[in-house]
Amino acid sequence: MIRPLSRTALTLDIVGAALLFLVLVPMSLVFYGPGTGNTAIGGAAVAGIVIASVLMSGGVAIGRLAPGWALVAAWAGAVLQMLSGFGPLPIDIAILLVLYATSAWGTRRVLWWGFGSALFGGLVAAVFMVIVNGVAFGTGSGWEKISAGTLLLVVSVMALGFAWVCGLLWRVVLRARRTRSAQLQAESLAAEEQERVRIARDMHDVVAHSLAVVIAQADGARYAAAVKPELATEALGTIAQTARGALSDVRMLLTQLRHRQGDGPQPTLADLEALFSQVRQAGIEPRVTVDPMPPGEPPAAIQLAVYRILQEALTNAIRHGDGAVDVHLAWLADRVDVDVRNTVTGEATVSPGGHGVIGMRERAQLVGGSLQAERRGAQFVVHATLPIGVSE
Repeated sequence: MIRPLSRTALTLDIVGAALLFLVLVPMSLVFYGPGTGNTAIGGAAVAGIVIASVLMSGGVAIGRLAPGWALVAAWAGAVLQMLSGFGPLPIDIAILLVLYATSAWGTRRVLWWGFGSALFGGLVAAVFMVIVNGVAFGTGSGWEKISAGTLLLVVSVMALGFAWVCGLLWRVVLRARRTRSAQLQAESLAAEEQERVRIARDMHDVVAHSLAVVIAQADGARYAAAVKPELATEALGTIAQTARGALSDVRMLLTQLRHRQGDGPQPTLADLEALFSQVRQAGIEPRVTVDPMPPGEPPAAIQLAVYRILQEALTNAIRHGDGAVDVHLAWLADRVDVDVRNTVTGEATVSPGGHGVIGMRERAQLVGGSLQAERRGAQFVVHATLPIGVSE
């Protein structure tokens, strides 16, 4: 029955209702009170209309806070007004404001109580004006009273219904605003979730590749330590360099996650040579062919997808391959084809449904492309087709 309302809004409603009372009640008494020669209206009736005005103004004051109680107060004031012998008065504007409040801010039940009040109140007002106030056309015969009553009924229902419909329209506007706000919030949460997924994917790519290189170098250093200590020293240097690069990338990703900053610098085609160099230091010599060459500067999203797909595919080659890796890039006018093939050792298995393969497939799908990863005989083949220009 009581809605949450700020103190400022409640204060404005109370002040507005007080001003309504101070302006309209004197007008009602000046035009309809005893001072106009209307001897049928005495002091008790005047007191009654003042109390009725207090009730209706009070309904306006709490219209947004408690629309249901406001409707009750308005009905009590209207009944007291009729018992005092008064027909329509300027203070009845308060009833229109209360009906507006019931449809604009009331619950569903209060909304329909307001609608019923508009219909029933119009009927009661028309009957009261015809029977009690004697409103009629011409000489006031039976048919003329019926005609007058019908016209008054239509006018009363239209006036009260108009106030109710205006409140209903404002209710629709408020609902649309809430829906839009909820939509924007949902879009913001979805964007944040996508950003977290992207950062998690980048974290997986960086950590998995770096650890694969570190493990390969550590195994090589362990075997070379007894035979060629200089090779072990070189391997340890490679391990340190790879670990520092991975640590730097991880710190950047964690900073983005913690502070929600921009994407930061992302790998491009210019970084592929450094990636191939890391793979060579791990003991694998990739045979890279690019035919045809890129016709121009590919979109940044395509460059990032190509880099991450190659990074994960080469990481799998380091883990499960025997050292033979073929990388082929074909930069066509409308797409780029990425093909990575490596020989898989007999005891090693690569699951096409693993996290790394899923990440590569998601990378391709994000830019509107597709990716297949499967074992073909003794080889594991990763083939991706990425359309150029779709993600820009």
